[in-house]
Formats: sequence, C-alpha cells, structure tokens
Amino acid sequence: MSNQEGERMRFRIHRQDNSVVAIIESNELLLTDVQTALQFLSDVYEETGCSKIIIKKESIPEAFFDLKTKLAGEILQKFVNYQTKLAIVGDFQSITSKSLHDFIYESNKGHDFCFVATEEEALTRLHRW
Repeated sequence: MSNQEGERMRFRIHRQDNSVVAIIESNELLLTDVQTALQFLSDVYEETGCSKIIIKKESIPEAFFDLKTKLAGEILQKFVNYQTKLAIVGDFQSITSKSLHDFIYESNKGHDFCFVATEEEALTRLHRW
C-alpha cells in the first residue's frame, strides 16, 4: 500500500475470534477526497483482506470535519457502499461545532463508522460489528 510519495504505508493486523481489523499507522493525510478514499479502500483490502479499518484523526484533512464541505458524507458513503467499517481515533472532546458534535454522536450509535478516543475502544467496537 503506497501513499502519494510512493512510500509503503504501515499497518498492523488485529485478530479476535473471526474478526480481523487493519490498524493503519500513518500520520500522512490519507482521505483527502473521494478518489483517494476509494484508492485507500482498494489498497487496504488488497493488502490485508480486511473490511474493518482503524485510522488516526491526523490522517484526515480538516475539511472532512467541516460538514459544509460534504467531504465526510461523501467519503463515509464509499465505506458503506464497499461494506467496510471504519473507526477514526483521536480527540473529539474539543469540538465546538454543534452539527459536527451531533454527526459524531449519531455515527457512534450506528455500526458503519465511529469516532473514538483510543485504539482499544476502536478495536472493541469493530470486533463487535
């Protein structure tokens, strides 16, 4: 799996019973637009066979978290379309946008993608799904 500079993206695999999760270890921006999200989905699945992914908040551009750009909706819809579960790990406590706060709250009630503080919480959710 390569990023735009051609370097291999590092990842770890976490297994629990019949569930397998790819944990992406990158501080590069990975989901900058719909096209890079599609390439990311393809690369992760091809490299790992996983349909459950953990990614750091730092690997997602700020525009993703500005709901007016519609980037979050467009990218997350691709994950749903390709039946890939996603956990985004980072600090979401300091969010001041009510609409973003509500979006994260509603997302965390579902079973397609979530926004969590720790990798452990992400693994717990993803393995449950």
